[in-house]
Amino acid sequence: MAEKTTRGPQDVPSSSPDENEFPSGYPSNICEDAPDQKYLCSNCNNVLKKALQTLCGHRYCSACLSWIVRNNKNAICQKCKEEDSSTLSEGSLLAEERAFGDAAINKEISELKVCCVTLGCSWSGIMKNFEEHQSLCEYALIPCHTGCGHMVMRKKLADHLENGCVNNVTMCQKCKRSLSSSEYQEHSCEGNLCKEQNHVQTEMPPKEKNHSTPLMNKDGCHFSEVGCSFRGSKEKMKDHEKTAVGPHMLLLLQHIKQLQTSLCSAAKAANGFVPQPGLNMNGAGKSIPDLQIPAGLQLGGDLEEDCFPGPSEDESVLQQLVKEKVISELENKLHVFENIVSVLNKEVETSNLEITAFRRQSELDQNIIRGLELKIAELHRCLTQKDTGLSNLHKSLLFSEQASYDGVFLWKITDVGRKLQDSVTGRAVSLYSPAFYTAKYGYKVCLRVYLNGDGTGKGTHVSLFFVVMKGDYDALLPWPFRHKVTFMLLDQNNREHIIDAFRPDLTSASFQRPVNDMNVASGCPLFLPLSKLQSPKYAYVKEDTLFLKCIIETNQ
Repeated sequence: MAEKTTRGPQDVPSSSPDENEFPSGYPSNICEDAPDQKYLCSNCNNVLKKALQTLCGHRYCSACLSWIVRNNKNAICQKCKEEDSSTLSEGSLLAEERAFGDAAINKEISELKVCCVTLGCSWSGIMKNFEEHQSLCEYALIPCHTGCGHMVMRKKLADHLENGCVNNVTMCQKCKRSLSSSEYQEHSCEGNLCKEQNHVQTEMPPKEKNHSTPLMNKDGCHFSEVGCSFRGSKEKMKDHEKTAVGPHMLLLLQHIKQLQTSLCSAAKAANGFVPQPGLNMNGAGKSIPDLQIPAGLQLGGDLEEDCFPGPSEDESVLQQLVKEKVISELENKLHVFENIVSVLNKEVETSNLEITAFRRQSELDQNIIRGLELKIAELHRCLTQKDTGLSNLHKSLLFSEQASYDGVFLWKITDVGRKLQDSVTGRAVSLYSPAFYTAKYGYKVCLRVYLNGDGTGKGTHVSLFFVVMKGDYDALLPWPFRHKVTFMLLDQNNREHIIDAFRPDLTSASFQRPVNDMNVASGCPLFLPLSKLQSPKYAYVKEDTLFLKCIIETNQ
């Protein structure tokens, strides 16, 4: 079975082929070391040229991708098919606007070590200099620009044009024959007309004897035969010929005038020889010996007028030639500019496509960023909730450590001076103690103190109250609360403690089963005069700390 071949951009014929171009990638055999797989095109399997990366992650030469998309409707990435056809997705569809230039790979490829594989050439370097070398390689086979069909080495092109090219012909100005370079060098005209012209030519100044020789000089300007002295390289020669059109025309004008002067002098000299009757000027009879009469010249009175037109006519002809030359140059430049504009338009279109792709990618990135921001906000909320829960657990743990389960509770209050000031200013009127219990599964209670007093004791006494709280085991306890409560403010020198006690009023709502988190506080609004609390005679506050003790008699 014949193997199926796939045409690619390298198979498409070009109107102007260039042996130095590799539109579908560089051949891998130019690399000194075997190139890594990531440097190879997914289509032509050559080293990538202007690498593009598709949405599926595979890489193509720019020309390969363009050719695939242009010649296949809804083209699918071949690599995706080869890897796993069952996982094909929208990203496997190939489109030039969905591909992005892979600058990183292009940079790595440009630094690959390569060498010229043309027979006889020993050049080696890096990839970014390879194409420049190909355009200059002396051993590269190039087609002859005359269209003769021969492929010759670049360094032998000049020899081919001089000796072997059948299309490189030169027309003899005497006999009007087209001759090759070698034939022209050996050519000598025959016939009466040519002999006459040679005779006239001997009358010319030495500078003009070879005016029929082609205006070619390998080392100098093509107009060196008429007086231009410019010499330089091929590139500088092209620039010189483009910029020196006017001076060249003036040189040609001077040369033409010199030729006219020489021709007219020869014609006047010939006018003195009157042919004998019976002489045939066309060569039928005996011709005038050793006289060369230019073609188109008439013997007689009108000879000088015919051979030497007036200077005004020459100038108008020269102006017309200059105009035609300038128009031709302008047309060539216009064509060049049109090509440049076309290329720039393509670059602009490519840039617009890249900008559109970047915008789409930017929108995708913005959507991803917004999604991540929402996730961060959600995580922040969760973290806040967890911090709150952790704080509550910390408080619960602290309260659990401070809680007692035998009806006896000792409350340590620090920063008494500041808290007293807060109570006076109303910033924090009262303080609640941690909860404590009458038994393991007993009543849940706490203390509430007004350092600046409350009710009848406001501003004069410390008020201390007892609070019944809602507990976990209230359903199993007898109500109302009926146990005796004793308050104590401890003298830290153990001399005179302040003690007060009360029995619950069984009809008061403060001692019924709690409906809310805690009942209304009940206790001693005139527990301790503020003057006594702050007196230096007593040690109720020491080091800005005081101790309150509550005892609940649970054995009743």
